[in-house]
Amino acid sequence: MKDLEFTNRVRVARVAAGLTQQELADRVGVTRQTIGLIESGGYNPTIRLCLAIARVTGESLDALFQPATAKGGKP
Repeated sequence: MKDLEFTNRVRVARVAAGLTQQELADRVGVTRQTIGLIESGGYNPTIRLCLAIARVTGESLDALFQPATAKGGKP
């Protein structure tokens, strides 16, 4: 089974919430480096961490993590 690819809007949500990477990391219980890796797509966070980020930023999971679309607009 091919892995699904997702676009993430964590950086956008974090900035909109007025948080630095360090502040978000402190609130969700991870390191600043982990937040940086999530934002750059270099780390696949657990669902628990995704939920914590959504709660802190005030966004839904759907708003933060969306399936990447292929050409033609289909996931």
